[in-house]
Amino acid sequence: MKTFLLLSAMMFVFIASMAQKSESDKDCWYNKDMEKNKVPGVSSDRAYDELLQGKTPKPVIVAIIDGGTDFNHEDLKEVIWTNEDEIPGNGIDDDKNGYIDDIHGWNFLGNPSGENVDNDNLEVTRVYRLLKPKYENADSAKMASDEEFQLYLKCKKEVETKYAASTKALANVTTLYQNLKVADSVFTAYFGTNKYSANQIKTIKDERMQPVVDFMSYWMKKDVDTTIVKGWIDHYESQALYRYNVNFDSRTIVGDDWTQNNNPYYGNNDVKGPRAGHGTMVAGNVAAVRGNGIGPDGVTSNAQLMILLVVPDGDERDKDVANAILYAVNNGASIINMSFGKGYSPQKHFVDSALRVANKHDVLIIHAAGNDGENVDVEIHYPSNFDENGNIINDKFIVVGASTNSAGKKLPASFSNYGKKSVDIFSPGQDIYSCAPGNKYELASGTSMASPVATGVATIIRAYFPELTAKEVKEILLQSAVKYDRKVLLPGGSKKKVSFSELSATGGVINAYNAVKMAQERVNAKH
Repeated sequence: MKTFLLLSAMMFVFIASMAQKSESDKDCWYNKDMEKNKVPGVSSDRAYDELLQGKTPKPVIVAIIDGGTDFNHEDLKEVIWTNEDEIPGNGIDDDKNGYIDDIHGWNFLGNPSGENVDNDNLEVTRVYRLLKPKYENADSAKMASDEEFQLYLKCKKEVETKYAASTKALANVTTLYQNLKVADSVFTAYFGTNKYSANQIKTIKDERMQPVVDFMSYWMKKDVDTTIVKGWIDHYESQALYRYNVNFDSRTIVGDDWTQNNNPYYGNNDVKGPRAGHGTMVAGNVAAVRGNGIGPDGVTSNAQLMILLVVPDGDERDKDVANAILYAVNNGASIINMSFGKGYSPQKHFVDSALRVANKHDVLIIHAAGNDGENVDVEIHYPSNFDENGNIINDKFIVVGASTNSAGKKLPASFSNYGKKSVDIFSPGQDIYSCAPGNKYELASGTSMASPVATGVATIIRAYFPELTAKEVKEILLQSAVKYDRKVLLPGGSKKKVSFSELSATGGVINAYNAVKMAQERVNAKH
C-alpha cells in the first residue's frame, strides 16, 4: 500500500502540471512586469507597449530543436518558418541543401519511408549496452583504475536498478488498474449506474462486499481512478519497456550507425512526428501569436519557427543534436532553443563541433538547465558548453533556470537546476500556459518552458536591433536581468535558504523591458 501512496503523490505533480487552465489564469503571467503588475515576469508586454511602438522589426528565424511540433496549430501556423526555396511534396531537393522537401525544418528521428522513432532508451542505457560486451567479464580488481570501466559499472548499476524497480512498479499499477475496473463494474451493477459517490459506497452493508467497499473507498478518497492509474502504467511502461531496457534499440528505424557522424543527410520531413506535445508547448512559449484573442501570447511577435525533431520519448542522441544545430545554422537560424538534456553524452565531441560552428556563424543558443533540482556545477547536465579542460566552447550560449510567479522565497522553481558557473540566468518556467497539439492549450512546468521564454526575449532584441551581434545580445540579456536580492529556498526540495544571487551567474531573471532599453543605448552609442 505504501508503494501506491508514493505513486499517488508523484503522479499528482505530473497531472497537475498538464491540467487545462481556467479562464482567469490565461493572462500569461510570464509576460508581466514586476513594477507594473507585481509579478516577476519578463516584462515583454511592457516592452512592446512602451518601448517598441512604431519601430520596425526584422523577422528572426528561431530553431526549435525538440520533439515534434504541431505546425498547423491555430496559434502557431502564422509563425512557422517556411523554406521558400523548396517546392512542397515534389520529392526533390530543390534548394540543394541535402534535405528533400524540408518545408518547415527536419526530423532526424525518421526514415525516408515515413517511419519515425517514438520510444527510445535513456543515454545511460545506451552507454551500458555499448560497454557491456567489452567489460561484462572483466576482472574488477585489475580494472579498478580504468575510467571507462568505472563508467560501465556506474551505468550498469543505474540501469539494472531502475529497470527492476520500474518493472515491479508496472506490475503493481497494472494490478491496481485491473482491480479498479473490477470494483467499478461491481458498483455499476449494484447501483445501476457508473455515477456513484464514495458516500453511496459506504452505505452498502453487505459483508460479502466489504473488501471491495474498503478498496474503492480508499482510492476514491485519494481521487485515484482508472484514468489516473492508466497514466501511471504509461509512465512505467516507458521506463521498463524502453528507457531502461537494454534489449530495446529504436535506431533500426533510422537505419544508421548513431555512433558515427559522417553523413548528416538522414531522417524525413515529418516535423510533427509521433509526439508533438513538448515541442508545441515550447514553440508556443516563444511565439504563439500575440493579441489574436486565442490561447496564450508568446513572448515575441517577431519569430519564424524552424522545427527540428531530435527528442523521442527517451533521451536525444548526440549525433542528432549536432546535425540539428548544423541544419539550423546552415539554413538561416540566428537563435536556437534547446529544451532538453541528459546525464550522459558519449559522443559529446559531435555536439561540441556543432557548437563551434554555430559560434562562428553568430548564432545565439539558449538551453534549459534541467529539472533535477541539482547544482550543475557539480552534476554535469548535457549538452554542456565546457570542453574536457573546463573551457567554454561557445561564447554565445545561455543556460536558463526556471523561476516562478512568486518574488519571495519560492522565486526559483523547486525542480530547477542551478549553478553559479553553469547556469547564466533564470526565466519563468512554472505554471506556464502554452499551446498543445490539436488546437488545445495546457499548463506546464519545467526549465523546458523557461528556456523558450528566454528565447522569446532574445528574439525581440535580435528583431529590433539586428545590428547587434549574438555575443552582444547575450551580454545585454545577462546584464539587464532583474536582480532579486533575497534569500530563497534552495531548489531540490531542501528547506535550506540561500541568496538568489548564488544560483546563477547573473543572480537575476531575464527581462525584455530592461534588455530593450540597454540594447537601444548600445546601438545609440555606436552612431
